[in-house]
Amino acid sequence: KYTKFSISYYWINSLGQKTSIHHRSENVPIPPGEENKTATIPYDYTITSLENTSSTGTYYCNVTWNDIRIMGKGVFVLARDTGYAETFYVWEILITLTVLLAVLSITATALLLWKRK
Repeated sequence: KYTKFSISYYWINSLGQKTSIHHRSENVPIPPGEENKTATIPYDYTITSLENTSSTGTYYCNVTWNDIRIMGKGVFVLARDTGYAETFYVWEILITLTVLLAVLSITATALLLWKRK
């Protein structure tokens, strides 16, 4: 009776709207001698990418046997717009080059004036 079941993954957004993500049916055979024993089998599902910030919400899974439905506690996911952005140091590079060129210019001028004397 409990070897055939279905697993559903879905999420509920901030407006309370339910969106189905994935659904699959399972039929797990019982090995001989293992009847009437409790078994735990993990079923993982990975969300590959979140489309945008509207993907923020609580994600759930539930398992349905004939007349029994068990729902997970859910995982809240906060999707941000930009996430981690690599900073580009344009101004720091320009300032460093300017200071380096100024130091080299002053040193060259000082050497030329010293050679003249």
